[in-house]
Amino acid sequence: MTHAQAVARALLASALSVSALLTTAACSVGGRDVTGTVLPSPVSTRAPASSPSSAAPAVEQPSASPPDAGLSEDQVRAALITETDLGQPWVPTRGAATWRDGLLKASTKNADCRRLLDVLYTEELFGTPTGPRAVVALDDAYNGAQLRYQVAAYRPADVDRTLKWLGGLPQKCGEFKATTKRDGVQAAEVDALRLPEIGDARQALRVSMTGKAADGESTHLTLDVAVVRIGEDTLTLTNGGFGEVLSELTQVIAEFGADRLTEIRKQGRAEI
Repeated sequence: MTHAQAVARALLASALSVSALLTTAACSVGGRDVTGTVLPSPVSTRAPASSPSSAAPAVEQPSASPPDAGLSEDQVRAALITETDLGQPWVPTRGAATWRDGLLKASTKNADCRRLLDVLYTEELFGTPTGPRAVVALDDAYNGAQLRYQVAAYRPADVDRTLKWLGGLPQKCGEFKATTKRDGVQAAEVDALRLPEIGDARQALRVSMTGKAADGESTHLTLDVAVVRIGEDTLTLTNGGFGEVLSELTQVIAEFGADRLTEIRKQGRAEI
């Protein structure tokens, strides 16, 4: 079993264990929502983690007031997936991966493919959120992979339009050439990535870029992007690197995160 497979299986076991605990808690209050107590920080096996520059997740306030029924800053933080959930070798990030500027900062003729590269580079699919936003970035110290996980509220119609666009990219951008400033021309491929039936709407892609680095060494970047909308809240996950990037890990994290966000939303409604 490879390192990545071991991590995926361990996380899946943790997700199943937590799901069982949540089910038990729900049954104790009549089989519906769990209690209205806000999850503490850290949360047993679900603890808030670090932002790209510190040990605390970054929370951004929108310019306008969030909806009355939206999640609070603490609840948005509690909905994050962190290095505590993933375990070793995931650690708080030390900064943007070198392949981000080298490969994702690229151009291509097709407008949809160019837009895809832009949103992968900026990690901004939906624009300004309507409520607080929490972001955590983690590095896999074993193989250099990098993961970014975000929870925020957006207008459902805007999210669904973007999900529809993402769903059409394997046909529009199945194979294309991307020109980078530092690493020349890359052969890019876009494939659909199946997610479990989670949330109200979901979409995922696997993007790969193959070519040569500036020093002549052959490179192969794999980057998964997954989005799940639950009501007015959306989780966005990117998971990529030059090493082994298992689609199973992306799928498990997305499902684990959707379960957590669903429970946080239930608690938020119970408190109103």
